[in-house]
Amino acid sequence: MRRRGVTVLIGIVLVGILTGSLLWVKVPYVALGPGPTVNTLGSYKDATIITIDGRESYNPKGQLRLVTVSVSPEISLLDAIYYWFDTDTAVVPRELVYPPDKSQKQVDNENAQQFQRSQSSAETAALSKLGYPVKVGVKEIVAGKPADGKLKAGDIITAVDGHAISGVPDVAPLIKAKPVGTSFVVDYTRDGVKGSVPVVSAANEKGEPAIGVSLEQAQPHPFKIDVKLGDIGGPSAGLMFTLGILAKLDATDLTGGVVIAGTGTMDDSGAVGPIGGIAQKLVGAKRDGAKFFLTPADNCAEAVKNAQPGLPLAKVKTLDDALAALAAIREHREPVLCGASDGK
Repeated sequence: MRRRGVTVLIGIVLVGILTGSLLWVKVPYVALGPGPTVNTLGSYKDATIITIDGRESYNPKGQLRLVTVSVSPEISLLDAIYYWFDTDTAVVPRELVYPPDKSQKQVDNENAQQFQRSQSSAETAALSKLGYPVKVGVKEIVAGKPADGKLKAGDIITAVDGHAISGVPDVAPLIKAKPVGTSFVVDYTRDGVKGSVPVVSAANEKGEPAIGVSLEQAQPHPFKIDVKLGDIGGPSAGLMFTLGILAKLDATDLTGGVVIAGTGTMDDSGAVGPIGGIAQKLVGAKRDGAKFFLTPADNCAEAVKNAQPGLPLAKVKTLDDALAALAAIREHREPVLCGASDGK
């Protein structure tokens, strides 16, 4: 990555300086699916990131590519000075990458956990789009608590007091919203048979209203999705993972034969969230030949200020927005773009 007679295939460098400690942050590319993939050393190799087992899958003619940021703890002072004057780099305080109250190992572990959650949410969002509903099951009943004798392990919770349940996080807020001693009607399915039962909340060890159940989320589907990508951390790959899964399962070439880069977090409901390092990721995308960049709406202001010539910034708030942008690209229409007002 250091420019000493070596061609830089992709990526850029972000350095941070704090009390004599330097960080070298490079932005490599990975391609989702078969085709030229770039590893963290900047060399190309053939790789399949997403595989489907148990159902017919497809290989787009174009590519959906994500950008990532990797960190090298130290660089030389001379390199830091060089990158300071390089218009394609940024110099930031070390604490932006490694907060002073956390060790490097703690940050790396958190990034790894966020990455795993991003894969899980990507799969949930993609499968929901394909018509596979999320099911919230009872994993365990706490003996002697309100749900004991009323619900059973294996029950599928469908509603609480008429509020439809679409994920595990939906349940606790409904229970906590009313005082201890409130009676809730819990709708469920047990062995394919629908039922409902009143459950009166009681105080848990924190004094909060609870009904004494441990829940788990499932999304049954007759095939297996496998995502293999090492040395990547954080949640910013969620959007591109979701699109990559859909591209493998949809006979329609979602890419339209075009190289499309992007970034953004993804939650179970399909909402796209902001990420860090957008300016550097745009430089990397442009250098690697991307024709469009899927940009989280909350990153549009910064992206517009750091726009790369010839790299349109498609504005996305949701998975549906991203799919609409891909449809426009396939049909040679202009997708909804980050506008001048976003940069103000």
